[in-house]
Amino acid sequence: MSKKRTTYSSAFKTKLVLELLQNESTLAEIASKHNILPQNLVNWKKTFLANAEIAMEPSKAVKEYKEELIKSQEQNERLTALVGKVTVEKEWLALCSVPP
Repeated sequence: MSKKRTTYSSAFKTKLVLELLQNESTLAEIASKHNILPQNLVNWKKTFLANAEIAMEPSKAVKEYKEELIKSQEQNERLTALVGKVTVEKEWLALCSVPP
């Protein structure tokens, strides 16, 4: 019988990472106190520190996200047009190949 995987909220993860960064308790102490694996804390800390720049400059992150979204939408429009064109060509060829 397998255990159900526990999911943690972002608020909980942030709280524990900040507690870890304060250096008042060790990684093992925090992990055992909250009944989680120390490796989870290490992973959350890496993620937190990798994304800390976003917290200091949120407008930059929003701008990059919007630019990426616009590029994705443009690509989606091109692909949709291409699929439509290929579909029309396929239907036309199917009509032309039917004997009278």
